[in-house]
Amino acid sequence: MTAHATTSATDPVLAEVRNHIGHLTLNRPAGLNALTLDMVRSLRRHFDLWANDPQVQAVVLRGEGPKGFCAGGDIRSLHDSFKAGETLHETFFVEEYALDLVIHHYRKPVLVLMDGFTLGGGMGLAQGCDLRVVTERSRLGMPEVGIGYFPDVGGSYFLSRIPGELGTYLGVSGAQIQAADALYCGLADWYLASDKLAALDHGLDQLRFGDHPLKDLQNLLAGLGTQVLDDAPLEKLRPVIDHFFALPDVPAIVEQLRTVSIGDSHAWAVATADQLESRSPLAMAVTLEMLRRGRHRSLEDCFAMELHLDRQWFQHGDIIEGVRALIIDKDKQPRWNPPTLAALQRQRVEQFFEGL
Repeated sequence: MTAHATTSATDPVLAEVRNHIGHLTLNRPAGLNALTLDMVRSLRRHFDLWANDPQVQAVVLRGEGPKGFCAGGDIRSLHDSFKAGETLHETFFVEEYALDLVIHHYRKPVLVLMDGFTLGGGMGLAQGCDLRVVTERSRLGMPEVGIGYFPDVGGSYFLSRIPGELGTYLGVSGAQIQAADALYCGLADWYLASDKLAALDHGLDQLRFGDHPLKDLQNLLAGLGTQVLDDAPLEKLRPVIDHFFALPDVPAIVEQLRTVSIGDSHAWAVATADQLESRSPLAMAVTLEMLRRGRHRSLEDCFAMELHLDRQWFQHGDIIEGVRALIIDKDKQPRWNPPTLAALQRQRVEQFFEGL
């Protein structure tokens, strides 16, 4: 068994090949492994290198530390770039989306361990992988509307393809889900208890690859985990979510959540309405429009649509104010523009999609 490390222990991405498997570890545990441009470029370099290396049969992607696989992009640095009149915030999204697309189209199986927080940019990396593994510590979500942004990194593709309106709910509310819901929504493939991760690593180091590396990895996972968990909360809420989140716009969704009772879901509905009213009205409305358009677009077209929105969003969206309120000043009192759903004009939403 040969092992050749290609990185040093302090690098933001650790890379090594063991037993014909390329291992990539996001190595910023203090920042919940949030992605920087350097990390995006390092990941891309290794994926490109291993794509053509006959010694590498598969790739395993994970985050350092027990708290998170990847809690998104390093949004603070993007805020600072825009404020300083620099271009990092533009370059970052172009290269991040290109990396996500590489993973979606990768010809060798990619296994991702979504242990702990897997949010935003972390979901972008994970959803293109062939084998997406969750544990009891997993917290998955696209929480962008909470900082005045929209679910990107392919969210317009993978959220819009979840059955019913579950993906609409996840995108517009920014709600986080755990393992059972991740499997139920098709955002994960396997559940493994976190105390089995060491056994998985041992199995990976001993694995004998045949002609079908993906099948070999699936067989290994099948001996350690399961593909279905009982008691997925979203399964019970599905009829309710399908009703409310199919409504024509966000104001209608909020109004009906407050006034229409379906079964015993009233407490959930009111809590959800409260949650929506704390989010950026503009971000939620653009998200709803984006997800509905994404249903009928290819993966590439979804990424192009998100990039089209990105190019306008720092100037005309709510992200700069969201980052100020939640990350910089931490007053948690964002002054959204407009401040309420009632004040949001439809034309303002549609302008973002002009020229697509």
